[in-house]
Amino acid sequence: MRVISGTARGKKLESIEGLSTRPTIDRVKEGIFSSIQFMVPGAMVLDLFAGSGQMGIECLSRGAEKAVFVDSNKDATNIVIQNLKSCAVFDRARVANMSATDFLTTTKDKFDIVFLDPPYNMGILDEIMQKVYQITADGGIIIAESEHDWSIKTEIEGLREVKKYKYGKVSVTKFLKEKDI
Repeated sequence: MRVISGTARGKKLESIEGLSTRPTIDRVKEGIFSSIQFMVPGAMVLDLFAGSGQMGIECLSRGAEKAVFVDSNKDATNIVIQNLKSCAVFDRARVANMSATDFLTTTKDKFDIVFLDPPYNMGILDEIMQKVYQITADGGIIIAESEHDWSIKTEIEGLREVKKYKYGKVSVTKFLKEKDI
């Protein structure tokens, strides 16, 4: 797993051994970044369920202003810190070792780009989407990686599904926050 583009291009990223994290495969990451490339420079980014931190680090490498990485697994947050330092982007990052729900409940920040890639068996996406919507800036996007058959169950006024990409058993859904209500 490597950084695709930007100042850290080609840098190898470490990940946790075992099944506790599931890094986004390169072709999925390339597809995501080709669709958001012009939104990244200067963006405030949230990498929720960060794992290795590869999505937020890719944004920082491409010129994002700041990225926040959240994961409840202490080993994962240690790997994120290690990867941030090896890519020389640690100075524009904040790492939080806490649950996604706790972070979403306490943060005062607004994010231009939010990455969601929770463990598939948790069924947490529908539970947290309203909270994610509230911390997303107007005109911001939410990228949710999920099992192939997931779709948002509760409509959120002002949140529009823009596109769904399918990669084998994985789906990536891109949402746009149109306005705050």
